[in-house]
Amino acid sequence: MSALAPTPRVLRFDTFDLDLRAGELRKHGAKLRLQGQPLQVLAILLESAGNLVTREELRSQLWPADTFVDFDHSLHNAIARIREALADSAETPRYIETLPRRGYRFIAQVEQVSPGASRTSSENGKEPGEKVTVPTTKTRPRLALAFTLLALVALASAFWLVRTGLRATSAGPRMRAIAVLPLQNLSGDPSQEYFTDGMTDELITDLAKVNALRVISRTSVMRYKGTKKSLPEIARELNVDGIVEGSVMRSGNRVRITAQLLQASTDQHLWAETYDRDLGDVLRLQSQVAQAIAQQVRAELTPQQQAQFRAVRPLNTDAYEPYLRGRYYLSNQFTLASSLKTAKSDFEESIQKDPSFAPAYSGLADSYVWLAFSGQGGLSPDRAYESAKEALNKALALDDSIGEAYDTLGLLSWRFEWDWDAAERHFNRAIALAPSYSCAHEDRAVFLSFLGRRAEALAEIAKSNAIDPGPSSAMAESASHYQMRDYEGLLEASRRGVASNPNEWTEHYNLAVAYAGTKKLLEAVYEYQKAVEMSGGNPDAAAGLAHVYAVIGRKPQAEKILHDLERKSKSAYISPYTFATIYASLGDKDKAFQLLEKAYREKSLDISWHLKADLRIDNLRSDPRFQDLLRRVGYPE
Repeated sequence: MSALAPTPRVLRFDTFDLDLRAGELRKHGAKLRLQGQPLQVLAILLESAGNLVTREELRSQLWPADTFVDFDHSLHNAIARIREALADSAETPRYIETLPRRGYRFIAQVEQVSPGASRTSSENGKEPGEKVTVPTTKTRPRLALAFTLLALVALASAFWLVRTGLRATSAGPRMRAIAVLPLQNLSGDPSQEYFTDGMTDELITDLAKVNALRVISRTSVMRYKGTKKSLPEIARELNVDGIVEGSVMRSGNRVRITAQLLQASTDQHLWAETYDRDLGDVLRLQSQVAQAIAQQVRAELTPQQQAQFRAVRPLNTDAYEPYLRGRYYLSNQFTLASSLKTAKSDFEESIQKDPSFAPAYSGLADSYVWLAFSGQGGLSPDRAYESAKEALNKALALDDSIGEAYDTLGLLSWRFEWDWDAAERHFNRAIALAPSYSCAHEDRAVFLSFLGRRAEALAEIAKSNAIDPGPSSAMAESASHYQMRDYEGLLEASRRGVASNPNEWTEHYNLAVAYAGTKKLLEAVYEYQKAVEMSGGNPDAAAGLAHVYAVIGRKPQAEKILHDLERKSKSAYISPYTFATIYASLGDKDKAFQLLEKAYREKSLDISWHLKADLRIDNLRSDPRFQDLLRRVGYPE
């Protein structure tokens, strides 16, 4: 019996040799800089050439379950580094093929040769020693010793990999539109969900500053949290070229953010990066991630945008946590008074811990405004306005580049100050600073509708829908049709809104107004009832129901709503405008004008929102007193 041949330690493909014993990858005999986990991944793929190697198989061999590492992004980094070393392409692979969501396959021919074998003789088919084509069956146990040797090299490089990730040498394909999917919370603590969502929100906010890039809004991407949909399917629904995925891992005062950019149509990985920082440096970290993504999609940054990214101030970590909690409540539940009050308290805590933190003042202003808009915060317009304006002035004094603050300032100028020129100027400034900030486009669309500039309003709605094809943009579209008294358009938009967001009371309110405007009064009653029930008794929704009751001849029920609201107003603020609409519906014009005058003196929010469009007061419009009121308010012709 002949002696057993020595186990080969070199895997050869094309012009490359992988020496398992030495832990080296060589090209034409020259050593390449590939070490650690990327080298181990390559060895596994070569050994199973022609076969799928699943992500789970790679994880079980190289990333034990108890290892503190983000497996997905470490694997993506490793594959990307291998491709970089081999000059391979994810789009047109010569060596490594990606099977989306499953794993990878090495597609070139691989041979096992003896150590020291001459590449020249091998290429001529005259290599001394044994030459074996790698079988398609799995023989990974033979590599156990080799992996033990490679592990020593991996220990030296893994720390570097985790901290620095992959730095791509060239940008990917040019992209015009991207979506940042909700980052995953890998902290193992569900109570940190607000922190992870906050990181998603901040990344979107930073990217929204890039003028050459359309960035899908937070409200639209959050519906994909935990989704099973494929990336190409999500990309089609959002109409984007690229998808950013990632995760956040927090351990004490250390934060690790990983991000990857994928070609949306093919689910191919184009770039990945891991960032590991102290919590106090997280703002700079977020800015770096946003800049890296902008570079990868080849979006040109203006000098102003570059300056915005560079202008990152030191962060007081004690102030940042309550700020993120506040944004979490403000973003997720802005129509609920209880959540708005919680957000307000969180922003106040953030300011108390760091009086120089500008974003917290901007968030506090939003809380005051939305508490006033909700009609359930117990705030008079004067108090809400003064508090919001003071917070905004402080925010912009500290940082005048916050696009969100200018958007809120536009709302104040419109709804509180009745200064239409200033409102338009502030909305335009917000969009200039944050071109993909969907709220600014939505607010500007509704404002233009209010001014009667229909063509411009519809164009702004189209921009808003492109950035935010979700519920928020749908509500803005409904509001625009309301301001234009386009009840057929409102009916169509609000039906879509109810279908996509059936648990939001404002969608049912808009649909009720549309039914009332198109004379479908029984349908209006039903939708107003749902809006009142779902909102916990919103006064405006209740007044709308009273109006329809009066129109269809159910006067006692309308009067009951009036008396209930009068009792409620003794302990909580209700605008006199709300009562004016009910008295107008009941035919008491003198009382209605008396209350409209009171609302005018108080600068009620309802005056600036409803007076031109509200069908509940249509029976007052021919009265000279109404025309005088319009003139004094300064409504545009």
